[in-house]
Amino acid sequence: MNNVAGKVAIVSGGARGIGGESARQLAAHGAAVIVADILLDEGETNAETIRQAGGEAQFIKLDVTAAASWENAVAKAVSLFGGVDILVNNAGIYIPKPIMESSEEDFARLIAVNLEGVFLGTKICAPEMMRRAETAKVGSAIVNISSAAGLVGSRNAPIYSMTKGGVRLFTKSTALEFSRKGIRCNSVHPGLIDTPMGGMLLNSRGSEGSNDVRAAIANSHPIGRIGEDTDIAAAVVFLASDDAAFITGAELAVDGGVTAI
Repeated sequence: MNNVAGKVAIVSGGARGIGGESARQLAAHGAAVIVADILLDEGETNAETIRQAGGEAQFIKLDVTAAASWENAVAKAVSLFGGVDILVNNAGIYIPKPIMESSEEDFARLIAVNLEGVFLGTKICAPEMMRRAETAKVGSAIVNISSAAGLVGSRNAPIYSMTKGGVRLFTKSTALEFSRKGIRCNSVHPGLIDTPMGGMLLNSRGSEGSNDVRAAIANSHPIGRIGEDTDIAAAVVFLASDDAAFITGAELAVDGGVTAI
């Protein structure tokens, strides 16, 4: 199960959180991983953690809003590991402001990272992924990290919700465009996950995510707990693997049931 052995993955935002765990789990299942992030120390540390565990990994500085930075990441993946088979568009930012308090700068930043970053990663990685797909048994795979807020509205972060809804539909369009070119594309929609970004939401609900606040939020999930980065990474690895060969254009909510309410 979850066969990614011999494949090469680029994980944006791969230094920590969901991206960090996705990079580790892809490597644990046999992929060589480019850990790509603007967080230099944490990115290097995560790549070294993977190598210490017996996996293949290299950290590369990546600004997802810059085409040249993506081009460098692809070139490094080709020179170090021979190509690109898997792209995890994970890098994102969260700005929890209501519409009337959101500035044009907030809007532009959310669009640049959460939407343009996914567009650039897809566009620039696709040619190499198509090339690799020509000789692969199943083909290549893109996994876009959206959000539960990309499926339903958000009172606290409407612009963030807008960008993640855009990722959802861009995923489906990518799946249609590349379906006969050897690339599958699916989106994962995390709910509240216990990561640095998730901590921003917890802190906005109470005194630095106090135990009472955490317990109340956990109980608001039908499954009865807050998510872990491992929950999302498991979905990422599956969708990137040959076991998901007939899945494209799908959206997978990994949210403890909150969007089922």
